[in-house]
Amino acid sequence: MFPCLNKQLFGIECLGCGIQRATFLFFKGEFLLAFKMYPAIYTLFLLTLFLIFNLFIKFKYDHTIKMGLIFLNVGIVVISYFIKIIH
Repeated sequence: MFPCLNKQLFGIECLGCGIQRATFLFFKGEFLLAFKMYPAIYTLFLLTLFLIFNLFIKFKYDHTIKMGLIFLNVGIVVISYFIKIIH
């Protein structure tokens, strides 16, 4: 795994810390551990799948769905980051 440059330089985790390990755990079949490692893992996969699918099939409200998924992901990442820092 690649080390977090932010953590090495400043000593604090970044908003993306844990996503590599969570992805590895997800593909290993450790779904609950992946969620505990990085809670936004499933919504990020959903966003990625939607973006790939949307390259081939256009939807009427694709922009609204994309923006909703992006805001959902940002919210989950930020909230889980602050919870991680507090604990």
